[in-house]
Amino acid sequence: MSESKTKLPDARTTPRFAGLCTFYRYPLICDVLAEGKAVDWAVYGCPFDTGVSFRPGTRFGPRAVRDASQYIKVHHLEHDVTVTHALSLADAGDAPVNTYSCEANHEGMTDYARTLGDPGHTKLLAFGGDHSIALGNIRATWERRGRPAGGLAMIHFDAHLDTVDALWGEKYGHASPFIRAIEAGYVDPKRMITVGVRGPLNTKADLDYAKQNGVRLVTAPEFRAGGVGVLRDFVKELGGAEAYLSFDIDCFDPVYAPGTGTPAVGGLTSAEGLDALRALAGVNLVGADVVEVLPDRDHAQVTALLAAQVGFECLALAAV
Repeated sequence: MSESKTKLPDARTTPRFAGLCTFYRYPLICDVLAEGKAVDWAVYGCPFDTGVSFRPGTRFGPRAVRDASQYIKVHHLEHDVTVTHALSLADAGDAPVNTYSCEANHEGMTDYARTLGDPGHTKLLAFGGDHSIALGNIRATWERRGRPAGGLAMIHFDAHLDTVDALWGEKYGHASPFIRAIEAGYVDPKRMITVGVRGPLNTKADLDYAKQNGVRLVTAPEFRAGGVGVLRDFVKELGGAEAYLSFDIDCFDPVYAPGTGTPAVGGLTSAEGLDALRALAGVNLVGADVVEVLPDRDHAQVTALLAAQVGFECLALAAV
C-alpha cells in the first residue's frame, strides 16, 4: 500500500465522533505547511448567504458539511483510488465574510482564496454559503491557472441557470455568478455545460443569455432520458482542457436534498447525481465548489451528508 499524502487521525484510535471537526478530518493547512509539505487541494468554507433570493440560512452550510463529512472515508470504490494517497489535502478554514455587501464579500473572499497554499500548485474546493460565493473561487482558480485567455471550461450542476444580470439591483447575488464570470473572462461559455435545470421559470427569456453565449443546457428530464453519456462526451470534447466544477445542491430533488433555499421538484436523485459526477472521470479538474446547503431546512443531515459526498467526488476526480 502506498504512503498516504494526507495525515488523518486513526479511526480505530480516534473515532469519527471525536477530535477537532475539519472537512473530512483533513489536517489544518497551517499544520501541513508548517511541516514544509505541499497542499494539492485546500478545502475551505464560505459562510455567506446575503445573496439569496428566497430562504436564508446557508451561511451555516460549511459548518454543517464539516460535521457530516466526518464519516466520509478515503477510498473511492468506483474509481478504485484512495484519495488521501493520491493527494495532499487540508482544511483551510473559512473565508472572511462581509455580511452586508455581496460585492464586498466577493472581493474579500477572493483575497482570502489567493492566500491558500501555493498559488502555483494548490487547487481550491469551496463550500458555501449561497451560490454567489462561487464567483470568488472561480476567479481565484482562474488566476492560479495563469489567467488563461478565453477562460476555464465549466461543469455546472444546478436547478437554475444563475445567469440573471441582476435581482433587485444586485449584480453579485446567487442568481448571477456565471454571467459575471463569463463577462470577466474567467469562464468560457462555449465550453460550459449546465446539468439539471428545470422549470417553472419566471420567464422564457431567462434562457436567452446562456443559449446566446453557447452554454450547453441539459435539463433534468433530458438528463434522465439520455443518461451520463452527455457528460462523458463533454469530457472527451475538452481534450484535457482545465475545467472548474460548480455544484448547487438543489440540482438534487428536494426529496434527496431538502436542506436548500430554492428547492425545485423533479430534480436528480442522489444516485443519478453521483453517477453523473463519476462519469466525469478523466476531466482535468482545477477547482470546484459545493453550495446552497441550508441546515435549518435539513433533517438527519441528509443534505449536508450528500454535499460532503459531492465534495469527495470532486476530490476523487482529481485523484483519478
